[in-house]
Amino acid sequence: MAAMGNLLIKDDTAGGVVEHTLYPITDTPIPLWRENASGVPFEGQMRFSLSEEKLKSGDYKRTAKLEVPVMETLGASGTAAGYVAPPKVAYTEVFIVTHFSSRRSTSADRGNALKLLVGALQGASATTASGVLNQASSAGAFVGSVLPVPAFYTAGIVPN
Repeated sequence: MAAMGNLLIKDDTAGGVVEHTLYPITDTPIPLWRENASGVPFEGQMRFSLSEEKLKSGDYKRTAKLEVPVMETLGASGTAAGYVAPPKVAYTEVFIVTHFSSRRSTSADRGNALKLLVGALQGASATTASGVLNQASSAGAFVGSVLPVPAFYTAGIVPN
């Protein structure tokens, strides 16, 4: 098992690149990270989790889940006494990636499948070398990685 550490996730939707820090919260029953952004209520913090389940067949089901709460925007007015209610979560964007892996598969098999999925998610199209990143030789990078998510999917290493 790998020790849990902070996860740094880049985001460029706010006009410049922002790095979100997700802090390890717990590894029981599943590893969970949460952001601790200043001025954002607990419910509005981004969350990321990993879960692994051994199926009756002996195969594995590994799932990564990212939850991105979107906060309501505040109006300028409040009550006559000047009270303005704190912002609430308007909705949450949830992205889940589940991998069903045969107990007979190798880390190279899993790394290649992960590379192919990342390639599809990043914009595979009918044009050669399309997409936002070059994935030409990344399977080896996934297999040899000690980073939490690639190691989880390719080697079954659950952070703790």
